[in-house]
Order: sequence, then C-alpha cells, then structure tokens
Amino acid sequence: MSNFKKFLLTILVGILALIMEFGFGRPQIAFWIVAIVGGLMAFSMFIGMIQTLKSGKYGVDILAITAIIATLLVGEYWASLMVLVMLTGGDSLEDYASHQAGRELRTLLENSPQVAHKIVDEQLQDIEVENAAVGDLLLIKPGELAPVDGTVIAGSTLVDESSLTGESRPIEKKQDDEIMSGSIVKDTSIRIQVVKKASDSQYQKLVKLVEESEAKPAHFVRLADRYAVPFTLIAYIIGGIAWFISKDPVRFAEVLVVASPCPLILAAPVALVAGMSRSSRNGIVVKTGTTIEKLAKANSIAFDKTGTLTEGKLSVDEVYSKSERFSKADLLSLAASVEQESTHILARSVVTQAKNEGIKLRSVKDLQEVTGKGVEAFVNGEKIRVGNAAFAGDDFAGQTKKTVVYITVNEQYVGYITFRDVLRSEARETVDQLKQLGINKTVMLTGDDQEIAEQIAKSVNISNVHAQCLPEEKIQVLKDLEEEQRPLIMVGDGVNDAPALAVADIGIAMGAHGSTAASESADAVILKDDLSRVSEAVRLSKDTMKVAQQSVLIGIFICVALMLIASTGVIPALLGAALQEVVDTVSILSALRARRDKSSTGIHMNLKTI
Repeated sequence: MSNFKKFLLTILVGILALIMEFGFGRPQIAFWIVAIVGGLMAFSMFIGMIQTLKSGKYGVDILAITAIIATLLVGEYWASLMVLVMLTGGDSLEDYASHQAGRELRTLLENSPQVAHKIVDEQLQDIEVENAAVGDLLLIKPGELAPVDGTVIAGSTLVDESSLTGESRPIEKKQDDEIMSGSIVKDTSIRIQVVKKASDSQYQKLVKLVEESEAKPAHFVRLADRYAVPFTLIAYIIGGIAWFISKDPVRFAEVLVVASPCPLILAAPVALVAGMSRSSRNGIVVKTGTTIEKLAKANSIAFDKTGTLTEGKLSVDEVYSKSERFSKADLLSLAASVEQESTHILARSVVTQAKNEGIKLRSVKDLQEVTGKGVEAFVNGEKIRVGNAAFAGDDFAGQTKKTVVYITVNEQYVGYITFRDVLRSEARETVDQLKQLGINKTVMLTGDDQEIAEQIAKSVNISNVHAQCLPEEKIQVLKDLEEEQRPLIMVGDGVNDAPALAVADIGIAMGAHGSTAASESADAVILKDDLSRVSEAVRLSKDTMKVAQQSVLIGIFICVALMLIASTGVIPALLGAALQEVVDTVSILSALRARRDKSSTGIHMNLKTI
C-alpha cells in the first residue's frame, strides 16, 4: 500500500472512530478500530524498519512505532491516532516530493532506434532493430539514427556522433569506416553491414550502463535521519526515568507522545518541497528532496564539454590566407558565396560569419555540392572549391588538427578556415560561483582531443581535464574520485552523458536542448539554456537545507522541553498530542520559508550539521 493510501486510510479510521464514540457513544468500538488499524500499521512499519536496519541505515520510525504502541497499551488511542496521522502524512509528503517532476520525463529507450531498413535483393524491408542480424545489409537515410553498429560498404556522408562521444564536429564516414548505433546520418544515404546485434551495439551499452548505475545508488544519510539517533535516545532516557520514578507506565507513554518525531517527519519534507517549488520557478526541476540535500553538501563537480560548457555549435575561428592576392575578407567572401546554398553545418557557420562581418555575398554559377567532400562553383569566371583536404588537394591534409575547410581558386590552394565550438558566455562565471559556494574540485570530461579540451578548461578555470573519454571511461573517472571529495555533481546534456549522470551522486542535465536520455538519468534538469542555473541550483539547495535544519532543530528543542514537562505528569497523553500539533505547526511554518526567493529575516541560527 502506498504512503498516500495509508494516510487516507488513517483519516477515514479517525472519522469512523469519532462517529462511533461521539455519535453512537461506543468508545470501546472506537478504541478497537484505532487499535487494530494502528497496530497493523505499526507492525508494517516495524517490518520496514527491520529491513532498513539490515541495510545499515537508521531512521525515525522506531520512535514513532514506540509512541503508537505505548499509547495503545495504556488506552490513549486518540493520541495514537494523532501520531499515525502525522506519520503517514509526512511519508506522503516525501513521496510527493520524490515524484513531482517524473511525469514530464521520458525513458532512454523511447529515443533508441526502433526500425531498420534491411536490403534484400535490392529491395527495402523495414524490420525491428532487434531482428537485425550480423552480416545483414542496411540502408540509413539522411536524418536517421544508425540502428546498430556496422561498417559502411557503400556511400559517404557526415555523421553527428556528439550525443555518443561528445565530439562536437561532424565526422566523415566512407567505405570501410565503422559507424556506431545512435549516430545521426547528416547528408546522404549510406549502406552498412551489421557487425553487432542491437543488444551489443553502442547505444544499448549506454542503456545498460544507465540501468546498472541506477541500481547501485550511493549511500547518503538524510537530514532527518542524522538527528533521529540522538533525539530517540533523549526521548527514551527521559521517558524511562519518568517511568522509573513514578512507577507508572502511562508517564512513559505521555513522554513519547510529545516526543513523537513529527518535526523530523514533517519539517524536512516541507522545506524540501518548498525548495523544489522555488527551484522550479528558477528553471530547475529537482526530482527528489534527497537531491537537494546532496547538492547542499556537494564538494566536487564534473562537466561535459560539448553542449554544456559550450553551446554545441561551431563558429568560424580563424581565416588563414596563403596567397598575397586574397585578403582574409576576400577568402571569407568567396567561401560564403560558394557555401550559401549548402545545408552543411560548416557552410552555415561560414555564411553566418560573413553576414556578421558585413561581407556581401557574390553571385555564383554552376554550383555543385559533392556529398562528404565540399562545394564548387564559379565566381567571376574563376573556379572556387571549398571543402576537405581530399577535395581541395591531398597536399593540404594535416596542416591543422582543428575542424577546417580548405579553399582553392582555379585549383590553386589559397587558404583555409578553422572552426571552434562556441564557449558559453556564462561558463566561467558559473565555475567561479560554484567555487565560492564551496565546490573546489572541478573536472571536465569530454570526447574531444586533449588540446581542444585543455583550451576550454583554461578559459573557464577548470583544473582537471579528461579528454577523449568514452561513456564507460567517464564513469570510471567519477568512481575513482576520493570519498572526501563527495558528493559529486555531474553536468551533461547528451546521450553519452546519461550513464555518468546516473552514476554521479547528483546528475544535472541541460534539458533545454539536451537529450531525453540525459534528462531521464539525471537527478535535476535545467529547463533554461543557461549554465548559470547549475550554480543557482546549488545556492538554492544550501538555502533550503539551512531552513530545513533550523526548522527541525526548533521542533526538537520545543519537543525536549515538552518531554521534560510531560515527565512530571502534568501533560495528559491527549493534551500532549494536541501540543504536538502546535509543535508541528511551528515547524511547518518555519519550513515554508524555503519557498521564498529571498532569505527570511525572521530566524537566523548558525548551526552546524550534527
């Protein structure tokens, strides 16, 4: 039975008991109704508590169970019912916090390739990806995902592997090259021969990594559970001493009623739900309250590069002229003019750069685009070629490691244009803010080359760089992090980041333009295309946990005072339960301060976490 159903059942039982006692004058029936239901719930909680203790964890349930049983044994069933209402209500609130954001997120498998185009006697047959066998011939059309891992046997094209490897630039694939499932074919159709079944292909490896990572979550002690041990011991000691001195077991029950851990059960979840609501208003969906607790205590953070620290799109970096005849502006004008009708990502970048510099595009004739190679056309009677080294002339290959297009005029090499991934304008400021918030270890994980990775890391003040990483290598880097550097935050946006997001203590997905796989695997999702929301998430979490801690301790201090008074026998159990409601109200009102966008000026306490 879900916690919410338990809460509804408790309310219904309370209403029925009230009707029986005050409507029909049958207090004995009311007692048995509460006793049976309360006893069953207490037994259910006891079984759950035993399982929790076996797993090495400890929570607040034992004190609540004792309070329920003790009040039932001494006949104070209304007090027992009040404790049950608060307990099931608090558990329902935590469940609400845990599932609030889940309905808007889809599973990783929904984005995986489902259909493959099998070639049989030069005819296409659509089959389920799972039925593609090793050795089959498949056709992949432009814009489609490669359904399985294979080898190109006919055709050439550019593919986008950024969601798998983090490599931002498109990769040329030609005959005999390998292609990974999940890659996006950009320009033209290609034929591949299947080399791995769907279950063994790269995309499915990511699925398995995510599932394995989520099945082994890191141990984390929640705020309420950290206070549960000392609070429980104090309650038992005060109640035991009162029973010993008075020789009356009712005194023990009276102490436990006011000691009911409702401030722990309610204050922290209320503050966390309020903090989650506040985060949502700031463009951050936090899936669970535990995520807020971990964010507030984070010591390290790791970033993916492409699409996270950078915008994931290429722009012109430099124009190099190797001819005295042409200036840099001339070369950019020629290249943009020839590329203006192309849909290639690099062509769009060249045209955009020319327009940004106010360069007028020239008219062209006899334009031809050679897929996977480049574009050629005539400008003012001269033959212009813009493309890769093989298209312009093999002598130019290897002149730079950057993404590049070469330019020839009448088959004479005149220069080249390099490209770079655009760094987010807010990236450096975000990293600096995170360091101010106490996150001193910063890491960058990327599939890009070491040289490019180090340039980006230096620009944003990140100290540790791991380049040319596959998804499983990213996971290993995160697992190797020392214990004192945890909790660890991982920020990413692509399918290749999904396993790392799942294995990190806190995974944050850039969801505005990122993959659903990343969002599904993450603990929090940034809805705005703004990296600074990451540091804002940490700041809001710290504020929320400060309010939660204050609210819990306020409730505990009041409860201890009431326990001391109840130990003298001046507070009957039912009155104690009513006073407990006052404590709950104070704790909840205090916890609701976490919803405010500005820090409250009411209560300021400088308290260290126990």
